[in-house]
Amino acid sequence: MKKLILLTLALLNLILCHAQGKWDLRRCVDYAVSNNISVKQQDVQARLAEITMKQYLFSQLPTVGFGANLGFSAGEAQDPATFALITANLWSNQYFLQANWNFFNFNSVKKNIEGSRFAYLAQNATTDKIRNDVSLNVANAYLQALLAIQTADAARLQVQLSKSQLDITRKQVNAGALPELNAAEIESQLATDSSTYITAISGVNQNILTLKAYMSLDAAVPFIIDTPNVERIPVEPIAELEPSFVYALALKNQPLQKADALQLQAASKYIDASKASMYPTFSLGGQFYTTYTNQTYTTSSNGILFDTVGLVAGTNQKVVAPYPNYLYTHTPYFSQLDQNFRQGISLGVNVPILNGGTLKYAYERSKWNYKNYQLQQQQDNLTLKQNIYQAYELAVAALQKMEASRKALEAATRSFDFAQKRYNIGMLNTIDLLTNQNNFFKAKVDLISSQFDYVFKMKVLEFYKGMGIKL
Repeated sequence: MKKLILLTLALLNLILCHAQGKWDLRRCVDYAVSNNISVKQQDVQARLAEITMKQYLFSQLPTVGFGANLGFSAGEAQDPATFALITANLWSNQYFLQANWNFFNFNSVKKNIEGSRFAYLAQNATTDKIRNDVSLNVANAYLQALLAIQTADAARLQVQLSKSQLDITRKQVNAGALPELNAAEIESQLATDSSTYITAISGVNQNILTLKAYMSLDAAVPFIIDTPNVERIPVEPIAELEPSFVYALALKNQPLQKADALQLQAASKYIDASKASMYPTFSLGGQFYTTYTNQTYTTSSNGILFDTVGLVAGTNQKVVAPYPNYLYTHTPYFSQLDQNFRQGISLGVNVPILNGGTLKYAYERSKWNYKNYQLQQQQDNLTLKQNIYQAYELAVAALQKMEASRKALEAATRSFDFAQKRYNIGMLNTIDLLTNQNNFFKAKVDLISSQFDYVFKMKVLEFYKGMGIKL
């Protein structure tokens, strides 16, 4: 039952792997770029730069604020509606709407907007640069995994060759044509070849785990790598990847160089913005205001009343004087808000004179930031040029090594064929046969290694040329 369960799980795993399909280089790179933490972090930085740019864009608009307050005072106070001094328990409620617009500031806002836009584009270019770095690392790990697979295949064929040789030798030993020592020597070689094959299989697993790590893929996820024939992987002719030509193209298409140029433009705009901030700022302001109090009354006539003001001498007849009779009623809430509505407009100028050196040293700092970006651009361009020339020299050396390895394999193949034929007719001892066999295996592995090394070196040059990473 236990074996049946294990077999079932193995079959399900195999079915799942095939259902998911093989992982070619494009799929590996796309997955890595989508899931890499560094790419995500840089994307966050780009988002923050975009927010800064939008904030500067909105700084061109007027500032508008609305407010309201409710207050209470007891004793003598100034009525906020009539501004008269009264002695009473006063409840008041005010509303106000204020606006202010800096309509002239010597292009300080405009230059900040332009600088923030360049800074945002630079962050996007930096994101592309990190994506390219991830792609290059994944491509290298992918080729290393392919090399490990090809090496394991060669080791497997070496084991099969040693087994076949042992079968032939064992028959000759049993027939008395060869001594037992020959079979023992080949058995020892078979054990060595088996160990080499096991090590190669382990190398395949380790390289695939490394590839998964670069991809940010769970190590436990089933993974079948696509294995294209290394000799069919297209590469540009070395003559079309001359380093000075590649460098000229790389200055235009590499994301790091684009980011440096954009950061330099942003720094230049920030210099202008810092300088403009030291000049006067002209602003236009406006305000709408209204208020309500519980001590505001409306006066209305309620007829004429007469009051005795004296008596006529001798007759004591009353002397009366008329006076108006007023009716006082509390003014309703919304009526007060309508009656007390006031508006105003103002024109202002702000001249920075003494501010603790903030503006002056911000201007000085912006100039040194520009100088720093200039130096960074020079350093990055120098590093790029060194990398391209070094990659070209390594590619040329890898090509020469591959051709030498190919010739060495041809010679080792002929030598091994002759050795086998001589061994089969008893004209060569076992040690010499195994020596030729080992030389043949080493030459085959060296050629495979040199082929993958050459392909990667060429892909690096193609990457600098702006062709991307593809197999």
